[in-house]
Amino acid sequence: MRRLGWLFVAVTLLLGACARTSDEDAIRAAIERGAQAIQERDAGELAGLVSDDFIGNDELDRAGLANHLRGQFVVARAIAVQVGGIEVEVRGERATARFDVLISDSSGRWIPDRATTLHFTTGWRRSGGEWLCNNAKWSGADE
Repeated sequence: MRRLGWLFVAVTLLLGACARTSDEDAIRAAIERGAQAIQERDAGELAGLVSDDFIGNDELDRAGLANHLRGQFVVARAIAVQVGGIEVEVRGERATARFDVLISDSSGRWIPDRATTLHFTTGWRRSGGEWLCNNAKWSGADE
């Protein structure tokens, strides 16, 4: 009976190891959590997905990103975010993810046409067992 118990533990651990999330899937999941955070108007959750030394367009840092989002949340009535086509390339402890995001706002204030598609190229690095975004560049569909 004791042998069966150890066998059960060994099989459970083996299956758990096989079910481990790949780095690519972990980054995709973080991007999806970021989209969900924006829809839920949770700038803090989004800021938790970026590193302390994050840098974005126009040298936007982590605090600036959170403040910018909070400002947008004040004027936007409803924000919808759809992420598509996430491509992830992992190189050791670093990765690059490229994807498009369709953002819409029913107030028409944040996005003049009420909807826009942005193209993102993001840099990621593993930190304490999780992937954090440490840089991002984005542009509109017409740029």
